[in-house]
Amino acid sequence: MRHDPVRLTFEIHARDAGARRGTLQTPHGPVETPAFIPLATKGSVRGMSSREVRALGYELVLGNTYHLLVAPGPERIERAGGLHKFMAWDGAIITDSGGFQVFSLAHGGVSAEVKGTGRKMQGLAATLGIEEEGVRFRSYRDGSELLLSPESSMSVQASLGSDIALTFDECTPFHADRDYTARSTERTHRWLDRCLDWHRENGPPGQAVFGIVQGGTYEDLRLESCEAVSGAAVDGIAIGGTLGRDKEEMAEVLGFTVPALPVEAPKHLLGIGEVDDLMKGIALGLDVFDCAVPTRLARHGMALAPLPEKRFRFDLRKGYSAGRRGPLVEGCGCTACSDYDIDYLNYISRSEELTAVRLLVEHNLSYMEQLMTGARESISAGRFGDYSRSVLEGASPWQAAEIR
Repeated sequence: MRHDPVRLTFEIHARDAGARRGTLQTPHGPVETPAFIPLATKGSVRGMSSREVRALGYELVLGNTYHLLVAPGPERIERAGGLHKFMAWDGAIITDSGGFQVFSLAHGGVSAEVKGTGRKMQGLAATLGIEEEGVRFRSYRDGSELLLSPESSMSVQASLGSDIALTFDECTPFHADRDYTARSTERTHRWLDRCLDWHRENGPPGQAVFGIVQGGTYEDLRLESCEAVSGAAVDGIAIGGTLGRDKEEMAEVLGFTVPALPVEAPKHLLGIGEVDDLMKGIALGLDVFDCAVPTRLARHGMALAPLPEKRFRFDLRKGYSAGRRGPLVEGCGCTACSDYDIDYLNYISRSEELTAVRLLVEHNLSYMEQLMTGARESISAGRFGDYSRSVLEGASPWQAAEIR
């Protein structure tokens, strides 16, 4: 680990058992933690303007190196003054390395891989080879062959001008055998060194770098990766990989991974954003989380709600929503809950109106930010355990925050 206040500082203000509240200080302002990060994968949080996302209280978004490399291209974004100016976002930005897309192209994404239905993508987009040099793949736009390597990933992220860049890695599927996972993890560590070498010579002075812990579900490999990443000249640590077949295995993997990391390091759990997973991750001492859940659910007519028996989802396209009066979630101040009945939201969502997506994205992101605000405040008050328990039992974030 390195400590360079020009790039990034992390201060812990309060602790409550394993949970902690802190502040990440970036060149584009502070990020209060624990924090959820909306995805701006292609330079946009789907359905919302940057100003609207900022107004909800978000201080950090995530852009994706792979997608922004394919289109519009880093040169175009750099000419615009970097990703901040390109998307009119005045807060902090973290950029993924593109390594997860290697996994997605090869296995069809996390959900498909976990269900056993994953397969290499057909058509234009496909992984052509994972080699020591990097990953060769075909562009999903025109079929042209591209190479994403540790050096090119860092170069793209430098052009994007993100506040935090992630090192290039391979995200191995949970069912990969130990031999492949070990070889992949060792290669990820070599790629880490190459990323840091490139960034030391060529990277923007104010851009922080987070290394990524891999190792699949194997405890010894995870611990080896924790040691390798912690010993490198990184500014923070991210935990990657699919982490397991189910929530129980993920909890087990995180249970032996997180304690092996430096206490003072900011820790980012990649790709995880279910309500129950966030509560459990915060309890372990994780600081930052990103996931497509809020926007992806909205596109399918689902809203986040205090319904643990339904995985904290309310499906507006089901017949039981038709004709129902009252707000989607009582006490929520978002536009969808303040201005419209469930009946109307059911109608426009089933009609696939774009207004429905916008309203549900706003609701889901608002719900998630209120969830994290409540977590931060409860940690400072020394009652995160009560807050988390109330949320997991079906209280809304604002109800849980009031329970004494």
